[in-house]
Amino acid sequence: MKIVNTINEVREQVRAWRREGLSVGLVPTMGYLHEGHKSLIDRSVSENDRTVVSVFVNPMQFGPGEDLETYPRDMERDAALCEEAGASLIFHPEPSEMYEKDFSSYVDMETLTGGLCGKTRPIHFRGVCTVVSKLFHIVTPDRAYFGQKDAQQLAVIRHMVNDLNFGIQIVGCPIVREEDGLAKSSRNTYLSPEERKAALILSQSLKEGRRLFDEGERDAKKLQSAITEKIQSEPLAKIDYVEVVDWNTLEPVEKIEGETLIAIAVYIGKTRLIDNVLV
Repeated sequence: MKIVNTINEVREQVRAWRREGLSVGLVPTMGYLHEGHKSLIDRSVSENDRTVVSVFVNPMQFGPGEDLETYPRDMERDAALCEEAGASLIFHPEPSEMYEKDFSSYVDMETLTGGLCGKTRPIHFRGVCTVVSKLFHIVTPDRAYFGQKDAQQLAVIRHMVNDLNFGIQIVGCPIVREEDGLAKSSRNTYLSPEERKAALILSQSLKEGRRLFDEGERDAKKLQSAITEKIQSEPLAKIDYVEVVDWNTLEPVEKIEGETLIAIAVYIGKTRLIDNVLV
């Protein structure tokens, strides 16, 4: 496995693979990798001849006051996980490599990005779409792998790839959870022991919503109310949103009829966590 820092090095390596007729998978990450990321790498390694993992904390998707400077980083640990999973190449650029000083071109989306996380993080998805587009152009993968935990991001990337004719297969992978149900996230490291225990309210509330759905409840407001009430039972939890939306359009629904996303964002102390379930 190689670790490279420049766009030219990635392109040279991918061209060499292409000359051999090899397929390429891409796993875009912001590093501080965990079992959730490893599941994406495992999937890519199983479906492609070579796998590129990008490790880049993208400044463009952080708004003022967000955790860009404190976002956890551990390249040595990341490299060990990637090698164990069978990745072929890590692309670990500096921000100046991805964004030259006169950078002024962006990829933006008028649908799918206004609700859910987009309500409180208005520039976030412009940053996501821009950096992912750049990675697609740099790596030119056959397939790219994204986790279901960031469900809105997955939906946005799929829509962008279709709109802009990237010709890349976007593979969504299931949420990976701790044994007690907490969705794995790099931001879990911010939680104190007390907050870590309180964070279980996210998965517990979604489990309650799923139970009601399985028992026949299809009214979105009733599901929202039940999930909200469960979250509010935890004193350390502060709700950002609880939404029931169409999985394709991310528009709110009144009644669950097709594939539907129940998505939540909750602050535990100062740490914002997200989770979701598809029904």
